[in-house]
Amino acid sequence: MQPLMLIVPDIHDVYTPLHTDVVVPLTECRQSVEQLLESIPSLFENNKVSDSAFGAAIKAGFLALKPTGGKLLVFQSVLPSVGIGSLSSREAEGRTNVSAGDKEAHKLLQPADKTLKTMAIEFAEYQARYFILHRSYGTFVDIASISVVPGTTGGQVYYYYPFSALSDPGKLYNDLRWNLSRPQGFEAVMRVRCSQGLQVQEYAGSFCKRIPTDIDLPAIDCEKTIMVTFKHDDKFQENSECAFQCALLYTTVYGERRIRVINLSLPCTSMLTNLFRTADLDTQFACILKQAASSIPVNSLSQVREQITNLCINILHAYRKFCATVSSSGQLILPEALKLLPLYTLALVKSIGLRNDGRFDDHSYWASHVMSLSISLAVPLVYPRMISIHDLTSKENAGSLSSSNIPLSSEHINDDGIYLLENGEDCLIYVGDMVNPDTLQKLFGVTSVDGLPTQVTCFVTFIFVCPSVKLHRHDQH
Repeated sequence: MQPLMLIVPDIHDVYTPLHTDVVVPLTECRQSVEQLLESIPSLFENNKVSDSAFGAAIKAGFLALKPTGGKLLVFQSVLPSVGIGSLSSREAEGRTNVSAGDKEAHKLLQPADKTLKTMAIEFAEYQARYFILHRSYGTFVDIASISVVPGTTGGQVYYYYPFSALSDPGKLYNDLRWNLSRPQGFEAVMRVRCSQGLQVQEYAGSFCKRIPTDIDLPAIDCEKTIMVTFKHDDKFQENSECAFQCALLYTTVYGERRIRVINLSLPCTSMLTNLFRTADLDTQFACILKQAASSIPVNSLSQVREQITNLCINILHAYRKFCATVSSSGQLILPEALKLLPLYTLALVKSIGLRNDGRFDDHSYWASHVMSLSISLAVPLVYPRMISIHDLTSKENAGSLSSSNIPLSSEHINDDGIYLLENGEDCLIYVGDMVNPDTLQKLFGVTSVDGLPTQVTCFVTFIFVCPSVKLHRHDQH
């Protein structure tokens, strides 16, 4: 049976042309669904219309899924320009403000209006979750406004800029594959409880909050993180215990309703030395990262950088003042558990999300991505991991392919080495100009550095963290 296309002409007042059979069981209609997917490229290959009715499309998808809830994957490449939720290009005005020194330019990092937010809250109420895969070719697409929809429904934005037909299709495929196959749950509700004298101050992440005590998560997966900030309004006794409980009610992909509960009891102390000694750097930095992301739409980038720098200074000053032994005034005193905090803070203030030379969409995507980023990926996002790959054979002969990260310093890079730098999003391969030709032949199929391409698409299985790989060749002059 050939798939039928029903056209809804009103893009301002969207409705569902069919009350049934819009969503069908895959097991019964797999052949028709595959036929539809295969025919879509040919159906629209001669389309000359560049306008996008993004708001009408996601509204129509919601109406189709309203009785049951479900996941929608939205493929977008231009600014939503017509219909409900249409947006105008604010970038030109913003660039003018920036060049004129107007500190209000950060408002372009806020949603243009409340239309999409209002729609997203309704979507979340009926358990519809949105994942937007956005290809950009250089024009302003207002990620700040679009990201509100997945950010409220527990979804995610995938942003490909500048989109390359050579390398990015592999990355898009891997992102889509992992989005569908990763461990995940639906229709979730989460509540955090704590001991008397403490209370939850705020949550940060991708969710919808309709009542003070709970957060709604139409979608939750293994990579999502929710940050919970507490405040205390009472004194605690020394050596007493503070209890925390996180309860998550959700539905599995098999339709089972489950409750996952995490209980934690921590000792109270009045000694700051105990606090600094047991500090978790990765968790602490992930919280700082999310605080920076939440400040981007509110403050100018220079103010955010200053806030992050001052936060690091205040932490280290408190340790020096209240915990360190007597030392000279010019000596740098760092707590052992947080000795890398200044390095990570410097990397953060230089990251794409906080740099003045970044595009507005880059800042907005970075903030959206960070808000639900897992702790394990927080540090690599701003301080990438680098490993050597020219000595894989010797590592294998030694019985292990595992490799410790190399410090990000030029003194650790040799002209006869090949190094992989990755941050969980993208990869760079650095090739020295004195690399052994046998190594080049084994890894890249060429015998000289001059024969290397600038972009590689054949390492999808070799480099599993990110299939979008770019080569940087080092030449001495």
